[in-house]
Amino acid sequence: MQRNKILVVKSIHIAIFYFMSICLFYILYCAITRTYNWTLVTAIDAIAINGLAILFNRRECPLTTLAKKFGDPKGSVTDIVLPAWCARHVFKFFIVVSIIEVFLLSFGYFLM
Repeated sequence: MQRNKILVVKSIHIAIFYFMSICLFYILYCAITRTYNWTLVTAIDAIAINGLAILFNRRECPLTTLAKKFGDPKGSVTDIVLPAWCARHVFKFFIVVSIIEVFLLSFGYFLM
């Protein structure tokens, strides 16, 4: 039973990971093409809410905490999709992409 709960948590994490990845790359697309619309605002809000959830959970994904609660000793929720070396660095990569996006969005908006 616990194994099924862990699988559900990991599946939810995969869906959220893909959604956040799509949001990040959509924001980058909007920054490059100087597209400012409600979809961009929604993507930025989704990223901000996810960031706040991680920040308020002591810089750890809330689903990791949930996986630990259900019995996964490491609380690893990325091992289904990403190799370990990639999972360790994906957060750093997305932070760099986010910084670039903020710069490009700001630059494009104020120089338009």
